[in-house]
Amino acid sequence: MKALILAAVFGAVLLAVDTIVAWFAKAHSEGRAINLRLKLIRQGSTPGEALHLLKRSDSVLPASLPAPLLAMGRRFERTLQTAQVTIPTPRLMLILLLGPFALLFSILLLMVLAGIPVGFGRVLLLATFSIVVGSFIPLLVLQMRANRMRKKMQDQFPVALDVFVRGLRAGHPVAAALDLLTVEMPDPIGTQFGMVVDEVTYGADLRDALQTMAERWDLVDMRMFVVSLSVQRETGGNLAEILENLSQVIRERQSLLLKVRALSSEGRMTAVVLTALPILAFASLIMFNPGFYLDVADDPAFVPGFVSLIILYVVGFAAIQRMVNIKV
Repeated sequence: MKALILAAVFGAVLLAVDTIVAWFAKAHSEGRAINLRLKLIRQGSTPGEALHLLKRSDSVLPASLPAPLLAMGRRFERTLQTAQVTIPTPRLMLILLLGPFALLFSILLLMVLAGIPVGFGRVLLLATFSIVVGSFIPLLVLQMRANRMRKKMQDQFPVALDVFVRGLRAGHPVAAALDLLTVEMPDPIGTQFGMVVDEVTYGADLRDALQTMAERWDLVDMRMFVVSLSVQRETGGNLAEILENLSQVIRERQSLLLKVRALSSEGRMTAVVLTALPILAFASLIMFNPGFYLDVADDPAFVPGFVSLIILYVVGFAAIQRMVNIKV
């Protein structure tokens, strides 16, 4: 009986491990084989609906906005496109705008119910905390995701060119070779070329669709690809050989970029720490030890000192970003 029990336990553990490994391998392979566009289509969206959602066509900002706000809104939309966020821009902007007010109102209501005095200094402190937690940190997360997607796009582009060249040499036309990238390449480049194919399917010119993609991601490599296709269409020549040479040039540029990033890694890491550490420390202290700031918030020197710190932080943030923003 003991031997039967041990054999049954061994069989059950072996079956459970085999099931978990098989599920993990299947999920991992599906995650690498499919991209966001194909996921949306698999979930029931048509290619046109997926294109409309990924291009954020319903998120056009009104032209009547002041120029600074319009520029900020367009930059925000581009960040959402790069991060591949499918939430409509008006809804997301409403969440980011109302989130700090809702958080501030909740905190003040709790303070009033608990009988805690509410002064101007405390309101200013809690308003800053609400803006940091409700807007700044979510925007920082979106920007980090957009930068990660942008870097991944740069790494994937030479590989996509190689797949495109193989398709051309196998006898496929340009449109069919581009369609190969939509099912063979993972995100983000698979989704982006899928959007190009959908635009061409709905009547757009191939050069215009590729140019729109290049402007959306603001990558020099994509612009060189669009120029190469345009020149080849006007003058002729071996497109496969042209793109193969372009792939080699892009890889050499990336090698130089990696060297520059390695040499500037210390400065960039210092910029990240100096930017994120004050915000995270401030939010953590407010959440875990609110008395650290609230006990001195009613002091007359608190408000001018706190406002001066915010101004110095903004100036330092802008200066650090200019120093570490190295163009190659």
